[in-house]
Amino acid sequence: MATDKRKYLNPRTLATLANMQLRARMVVEGFIVGLHKSPYHGFSVEFAEHRAYGPGDNLRYLDWRLYGKTDRFYVKQFEEETNLKAHLMLDMSKSMAYASGDITKLQYGSYLSAALTYLLLRQQDAVGLTLFDTEIRTHIRPSSRPSMLNNILTHLEHVTPGEETAIGHSLHHLADRINRRGLVIIISDMLDDLDNILNGLKHFRHDRHEVLVFHILDPREVDFAFDAQAKFKDMESGEIMATEPWHIQKDYQTAVDDFRTKLGARSREQHVDYVPLTTDQSLDVALLAYLNKRHSVR
Repeated sequence: MATDKRKYLNPRTLATLANMQLRARMVVEGFIVGLHKSPYHGFSVEFAEHRAYGPGDNLRYLDWRLYGKTDRFYVKQFEEETNLKAHLMLDMSKSMAYASGDITKLQYGSYLSAALTYLLLRQQDAVGLTLFDTEIRTHIRPSSRPSMLNNILTHLEHVTPGEETAIGHSLHHLADRINRRGLVIIISDMLDDLDNILNGLKHFRHDRHEVLVFHILDPREVDFAFDAQAKFKDMESGEIMATEPWHIQKDYQTAVDDFRTKLGARSREQHVDYVPLTTDQSLDVALLAYLNKRHSVR
């Protein structure tokens, strides 16, 4: 019996694979299989060359063959409609090294970045990669050349936690480097000052970039479900605090929920797409959010 490739959307399963190129390919293939089996199945058929029919589209470009397969109307796109420059920004700061289970936030972010790279190049879009902590440590300009896949995946394969976090500073720095409108995809735990983050996002929007934020946290960073007295160490400052988690759990959860709610609401005010994720979630949640964003950028 054939293996169900959708199992590779699970980050724990992905971690067992030999290298980043295999992970990227299996995630995307599993995602496409899932699209065939979901209400979104039409997206999976040559989605680089088609988009959903909309009022005002020329009927001569309807793809009747695709309609026969999907029972949905799609029009053929042309090269100028499909070309996109995407900038992946992956936070590699020390806090991204945290894991309550098998997968760190940095691993999850690297798997997602790898899958997005594979998917973007498959769609004939240009993609680049920026790794950052307090500064931009790696910056690869977007390209659609086939060699870009190996270039980016090699960097993701070897990425290790860096210094402390300065998200707002890094967002401004990259915005100053980009001279053509594109799609900026930010993958981070967002553990920084909220106003600094939002000012950085505003800089991208001021320059008319489309922005998609994947806010990645470990499940325990959300629910604080620790069942024993413990010492907690700040991975960036080194500060240690001893506490009985159940005494502060409710206040902690309230603070985290408040931060995520504010970041999401104020991002959407700037027309920035905000997607909260935890490292135990299937990667198709993120890829579907990307695909929806990709289809809205024309």
